[in-house]
Amino acid sequence: MKIVMVSMPTLHFFRWCSQLKDAGHEVYWFDITGMSAPVAKINWVNQYVDWKLKWNYPGRSFLKKKFPRVYNFLQQWNEKNTAKEFEKYIKEIQPDVVHSFALYVSCAPIIGVMEKYKNLKWIYSSWGSDLFYFQNESTYLKDIKRVLPRVNYLFTDCKRDYIIAKEYGFTGEFLGVFPGGGGFDLEIMESYKKPIKDRNTILIKGFQGRSGRAIPVLKAVESLQKELIDYTIVVFGADVALFDYLKTSMIVNWSNVKIIGKIPHDEVLRLMGEALIYMGNSNSDGIPNTLLEAICMGAFPIQSNPGNVTAEIIQDGINGFLIEDCEAVFEIENVIKKAIKRTDFENIQRINYSTIAQQIDFNFVKEKVNQTYLKV
Repeated sequence: MKIVMVSMPTLHFFRWCSQLKDAGHEVYWFDITGMSAPVAKINWVNQYVDWKLKWNYPGRSFLKKKFPRVYNFLQQWNEKNTAKEFEKYIKEIQPDVVHSFALYVSCAPIIGVMEKYKNLKWIYSSWGSDLFYFQNESTYLKDIKRVLPRVNYLFTDCKRDYIIAKEYGFTGEFLGVFPGGGGFDLEIMESYKKPIKDRNTILIKGFQGRSGRAIPVLKAVESLQKELIDYTIVVFGADVALFDYLKTSMIVNWSNVKIIGKIPHDEVLRLMGEALIYMGNSNSDGIPNTLLEAICMGAFPIQSNPGNVTAEIIQDGINGFLIEDCEAVFEIENVIKKAIKRTDFENIQRINYSTIAQQIDFNFVKEKVNQTYLKV
């Protein structure tokens, strides 16, 4: 089968692609951004990249950084049309199926082409906030209602989004719930894991921005300085919004607190392997990949529950804790208090590993995904 993947260049997409290696398909990648160089980690995939610019003129990067308005004005004439370029590509490849990842990124820009080629099968993978958040934005909702009736097949990373998709016109075949980036290599992850008795870290995802809500977590932590004095508190992936907040927070002066910006993925795994407790908080997401990784790494999970999605894998108080109101500092404070009083971390780690981690192991998911593609 000839498959044209349509996606921006992300780790999740590359990991999903890797499941199809040696599966007998001809796999092509249309980089929807048109700006990336060939990617070595998927060098077995036919890659259509670096197509966007008509002329990559000298000084373009400098102009983009220093004079963005001038740059954007020039780009109106210097960028190729995405839909036209995509149509040209599928005419050349003649694929059996197109697979788009994320609706507003990789479906909406090509919907006109896919409506024109009505018999070309179309798979859509919903990621994270793709439907849950953007259904509340009128412009994006218009795209959602136009795309979903045309889509033939659907992957989601949670059950919630299949329900939402049906509400907005999807009538095709549901291919199932899978992690957005495919499965996780538990064998590699094992090398990063420390025994529970050697773990003393509370690891916090530091995203604020559009949907992240790390600031309410830090406010809760600030009120628990005495209770958390014997823990190491690490905030990773801190973004600009969080660093701005920290300028006025006393927490940066605590000797047991470490704030880290963007770091390589293997460093994230190392931190998770040292974490006793992992915390992620947002106002919108699917099943977060970082949550799944933290569970695989043996950390006790605390996670927000937008649209009741995290409750699909975490039973509150049983194998982790749910944050029902991502803005409620007092609620988050109480959840942290309850978590540090737990004495059954080893047992919960075993339960989560057998009931969750084993179901998202790379080889297990790869086999299921490849069987699913055969349905198409």
